[in-house]
Amino acid sequence: MFARSALRVARVAATPSVPKVSRAAFSAATKLRNAEFVGEKKVPVVTYTHGEAQRSTFIVDQDQAKSDPDAVIPLSQEVYNAMTPSLQKMTIMGKTVIVTGAARGLGNMMARACIEAGAKNMIIFDANPELGVASAAELHKATGSTIPVEFFPIDVRDAVAIEQAVAAITEKYGAPDILINSAGIADSNIPAEKYDHEMWRRLIDINLNGSFFMSQSVGKAMMAANKPGSIVLVASMSGSIVNYPQEQSCYNASKAGVIQFGKSLAAEWAKYNIRVNCISPGYMDTALNNVPKLDGQKKIWKSLTPQGRLGAVTDLNGLAVFLSSDASAYMTGANVAIDGGYTLY
Repeated sequence: MFARSALRVARVAATPSVPKVSRAAFSAATKLRNAEFVGEKKVPVVTYTHGEAQRSTFIVDQDQAKSDPDAVIPLSQEVYNAMTPSLQKMTIMGKTVIVTGAARGLGNMMARACIEAGAKNMIIFDANPELGVASAAELHKATGSTIPVEFFPIDVRDAVAIEQAVAAITEKYGAPDILINSAGIADSNIPAEKYDHEMWRRLIDINLNGSFFMSQSVGKAMMAANKPGSIVLVASMSGSIVNYPQEQSCYNASKAGVIQFGKSLAAEWAKYNIRVNCISPGYMDTALNNVPKLDGQKKIWKSLTPQGRLGAVTDLNGLAVFLSSDASAYMTGANVAIDGGYTLY
């Protein structure tokens, strides 16, 4: 866990420190080879700030955006002001957002979508420090260097590191408005009688304990600031159904726990105007599923899905933004399946 071990991060220029948190500012060209050790009990952060273009006046060249599929187009104030009231509610304009597990995959795609929906600041948590630094730099560059992007090398099993990181974010930006907890692992094709006990503890620690630690820390910051907020927990359809043909009872149990935790937390925190909802994806076409040994099972998964396909890595984006936005203001405790119809059968 990163708060308990020395981490290598590159420093370009230091910014004022926060108690117990080591802070470093980085340019998009930062390389890890110029590294220093950060001592125990300190959580490093990599910060990418505004470029010369200002967010309020940043206008994207649409032809250039179409030619660059990796471009991330931030929602400008001018465009927001021109929207109808209903469309404005479907944005997260001016919000500070934390996305965990966002160095790659579904979490990274949801972070991009949040920026395009108006996020003012994007904070990425991920357990992979080098991948996180590279992803944060790429995301900042993809926005035209107009949106602050910060990366914290956080393992969601580490409650102390999470508390320190959220405290640093709150001091700099105010309490977060939105948490999308996408960090998780999946173990499949392992019969329960053969499942290793340490693997079980790791699975529950990341998927369930991580959901609790992140929600608790961000929720307390929202409460202390008397600030409404939205927490979105990425669960799985596997928390509500039994998958076929693979054996994965342990993973299914961890995600069922996330769903019930989200529902219970929604009831508890409604009085604080903090909403908690779950996204339950079906089979997604991510790098984890792009391995030859799963080709046979993927044919079965598709055959059992009415839409006849796996979910694209961008298919969660709209739902994540909707649950984060005021368009879902009367929605809490929901578990939304987004599975191509798989759970209909």
